[in-house]
Amino acid sequence: MATSKDDFGKILIRKGIISRDQLNEAEQMSREQNANVSDCLVKLGYATGDEVMRAMAEFHHMEFVDLSEFKIPEDVIELVPESVARENAALPLAKEEDSLRVAVSDPFDIETIEKLRFILNRKVETALAPRESILEAINRYYGQVEGESADSMLQEFTDTAIDFTETEDSDTTTSDIVDENSAPVVRLVHVMIQEAVQLRASDIHIEPFEDRIRIRYRIDGVLIERDSPPRRLLGAILSRIKILASLDIAERRRPQDGRIKVTVGEKELDLRVSVIPTNHGQSIVMRLLDKDSIKVGIRQLGLSEQDFSSFQALIRRPNGIILVTGPTGSGKTTTLYAALNSLNRPDRKIITAEDPVEYYLAGINQVEVKHSIGLDFARIIRSMLRQAPNIILVGEMRDSETASMGIQASLTGHLVFSTLHTNDAPSAVTRMVDMGVPGYLVASSVIAVLAQRLVRVVCNRCKQSYMPPETMLADAGITPEMARNASFARGKGCSYCQKKGYRGRLAIFEIMLCTSKIRELIFSGATSTEIRTEAIRQGMSTLYVDGIRKALSGVTTLEEVYRVAKRTEQDVVVV
Repeated sequence: MATSKDDFGKILIRKGIISRDQLNEAEQMSREQNANVSDCLVKLGYATGDEVMRAMAEFHHMEFVDLSEFKIPEDVIELVPESVARENAALPLAKEEDSLRVAVSDPFDIETIEKLRFILNRKVETALAPRESILEAINRYYGQVEGESADSMLQEFTDTAIDFTETEDSDTTTSDIVDENSAPVVRLVHVMIQEAVQLRASDIHIEPFEDRIRIRYRIDGVLIERDSPPRRLLGAILSRIKILASLDIAERRRPQDGRIKVTVGEKELDLRVSVIPTNHGQSIVMRLLDKDSIKVGIRQLGLSEQDFSSFQALIRRPNGIILVTGPTGSGKTTTLYAALNSLNRPDRKIITAEDPVEYYLAGINQVEVKHSIGLDFARIIRSMLRQAPNIILVGEMRDSETASMGIQASLTGHLVFSTLHTNDAPSAVTRMVDMGVPGYLVASSVIAVLAQRLVRVVCNRCKQSYMPPETMLADAGITPEMARNASFARGKGCSYCQKKGYRGRLAIFEIMLCTSKIRELIFSGATSTEIRTEAIRQGMSTLYVDGIRKALSGVTTLEEVYRVAKRTEQDVVVV
């Protein structure tokens, strides 16, 4: 959308939705990422898709349509084929004698409007709606009319008598099975991936058991089970996925890893495929790597204003080590890539060592660890220092050699980012000492440790206010005065969030700055508890406290905070 800040942006400012500074920040982000100003405003969280689209509709004197409250007759839906609706992100709304009213998200997309006129042989009138709402409505309406889901396909397989002889223990070759009966299985695997993308899943798990195959999607960090296909389909499903991932079809005894590149709608996705042998056959996990998910700015990570200012200052330091800690799936990669994206300028050289490289970043030199040829983290760091980088990212400090090399790099004038698997920020420094790194080196090189977890966000569409029980508030350390001033919220459950009450995730953080007093404690061999006590005394907000603050403001719920963070005696909630 080639709109400037002097059109729909003025309307948003006039209505008090955004400020001039926020619009300027979105303008800058749009230039850096070659994105629309409207999309950037939504990504930055300054305005919702509805607010932006309403302002755009007002500026262009067009109608705005709230699709969540709009009922479209089935005979209108049938006028536009599903493929046309999905390809053009256009939804039919109502028909008259010789015209059709269609919802689009771009008032300047004349090409799509002309294409619809040609295909439908009707006059086309347009109304505006957010793109996300249009795509959601397409899934909703066409799912009822002519769509196909993985569950419906599995029912189709159950009802038919096609014999997919399992290849795990038979003499029949996989190629015979794929050649003879490939069409249904090819379609099932494709629909499974497509459905996972539409549901915003991060992983697809295909797990064989004695009498069934279990398929689960991980959505917002929680596994959701889908209908189980018949056990006889296992061999054909495995073969199809292995072919797509360029893996050895005949190998059933050893683990294998591969990648699949797919396009679903307008999204280009990488699927990281892992195959391991289990008691009842080979289990597959496909991780969906969406390039859009790493285009977030630091502002969207969920940092509080104080932590945001601290983190911005830290990543602009010329040298030192910044550690990000947390378990697998806690969003460490997203945080690190957000930092690198903000630092990625033509006057800086950035090199990463990763195992494996999951996302490819333009303008950054990324090196993948290959243990089979001896290319490990320590060797890559040693070589990359000869490349004269300004900033280095080390995927993980797994051993003493890697940690020592990272410390040497920081002491010779490089800014180093890396990760560790620890429960909180203070434990990271003691973990490095346990790996064999001298305390004085840790104290002199580490400038900050950031620990994080991911909590689910309350769905905006079905959010409603509520007050937790007094016992829960007392257990959480929330005083009656805090509760009175809080905005507790939870999701009722709607089609937008698949009746879960949550949609999307946000991180909770604790940032421990290595001040002179913290360095003294590290140097003297203090325990992580002593370091934690001092960090809290100096103003560090713990994971639990940051989570409670987000629950008080209605971003998430107390249950979500309890799921990922544990309260200790040192955690005192101060608003």
